[in-house]
Amino acid sequence: MENIIETEKVSQAFPVGAGEEFYALKDISIRIPMGKLTIFRGRSGSGKTTLMNILGTLDRPKSGKVFFEEKEIGSMKDSEYEILRRNEMGFVFQSVALIPMMSAYENVEFALRLQGRKGDLKERTKECLNLVGLGKRMRHLPQELSGGEQQRVAIARAIAHNPKVVFADEPTAELDTATGLQIVKVFRELVDSEGITIIMTTHDTGLMEIADCIYELEDGEIV
Repeated sequence: MENIIETEKVSQAFPVGAGEEFYALKDISIRIPMGKLTIFRGRSGSGKTTLMNILGTLDRPKSGKVFFEEKEIGSMKDSEYEILRRNEMGFVFQSVALIPMMSAYENVEFALRLQGRKGDLKERTKECLNLVGLGKRMRHLPQELSGGEQQRVAIARAIAHNPKVVFADEPTAELDTATGLQIVKVFRELVDSEGITIIMTTHDTGLMEIADCIYELEDGEIV
């Protein structure tokens, strides 16, 4: 299996008034290669976050099909979506949403406990923080970390349960260019060393050459 996610003619529409709809996505057919870094590029309003939410089962398309590991998932119940997200997917958001009174270590370990993870939580937590270069900062609280370090904690939290795919929605939007590049390099290293599939959205053209696959969106269409 070369592709972990595929879509066939996926469209998404939202009501905008009396019987009218706005199409945020129009007939999107894409393939997300397994174990690679894929970037959705586009300006604000291009549809990239809408597409990511559908791939991550946070939303359902108006029409079209979505396949995860060659299985069509559109007919899944909400409860099945939740299980798929919990076991196979990780999420990194623009707002890192760390728990402020917990250290970097505690934020990651707490996420593992919520996942129902068994085994040595301590070892896995340390492993993930080392993977993102925070082995020496794991006892610091979020407010004692820089913006880039906080985002690294969020990445460690997202990969802790060994997901097959990580979705990162504008993870560098609130960071300066140099720090944003460091974050994408962390993604690159995770793909290369751990074989994780990572899908991220960005409007930053300076990050493109690190990606394995790029889809550019404009007005809800692939261009």
